[in-house]
Amino acid sequence: MSFGKVFLIGAGPGAADLITVRGARILAQAEVVLHDALVTGEMLQLCPQAVLIPVGKRSGQRSTAQTLINQQLIDCARQYRLVVRLKGGDPMMFGRADEELRALEAMGIDVEIIPGITAALAAAASTRQPLTKRGVARSVAFFTSSTAPNHPEQTTLPDCDTLIQYMGGKEAITTAQKLMEQGRPPTLPVIVVENCSRPDERVMYLQLSELERGLAQCHGPVLVMFGEALGRRG
Repeated sequence: MSFGKVFLIGAGPGAADLITVRGARILAQAEVVLHDALVTGEMLQLCPQAVLIPVGKRSGQRSTAQTLINQQLIDCARQYRLVVRLKGGDPMMFGRADEELRALEAMGIDVEIIPGITAALAAAASTRQPLTKRGVARSVAFFTSSTAPNHPEQTTLPDCDTLIQYMGGKEAITTAQKLMEQGRPPTLPVIVVENCSRPDERVMYLQLSELERGLAQCHGPVLVMFGEALGRRG
């Protein structure tokens, strides 16, 4: 049996013009696009010729099971010559790429990955806050407290100068408490970016002690950045 080729493409943080040139070119050639819930309508206008299949996965909301997404990719590769799996951010950063790659590779399906701008780098650019700073921060860790089904919650946090928590809105109180238990000062600079790169982007500058009160007012995708390098310039 012959299969088409599958591209895992990073859509970037949200704004349609932040997708890579290569990603946009392949998207414009796609026959079918299986896209995340966070992929915007503006982004999907780049592939008007394609059949669109929403396979959204959003934390805490009803979503398509990963096993079903894997099977849909295989079925589409049987039917179409050029298949795109369009993921928010970068496919290789908290994008469940491992499960999809394993499923496709097990069937002998040709796969190519086109990277995208991950939310942490877009947030650093949007806020004009470098994640590293000479003499202050020379290490960065990306992490999430979200876990796979039937896996225990993460109980420890990375020990780096700058920390970036993906999907950190609901975990704000717990994360702040854990960082202070780790010895981080209550005055540690914190930047919260909601809906990064989109027209409704919102940025909050806090201290760690303030984050401990929670982020109940956030409703869109939330990225939380911690570190002395993130202090506002005077």
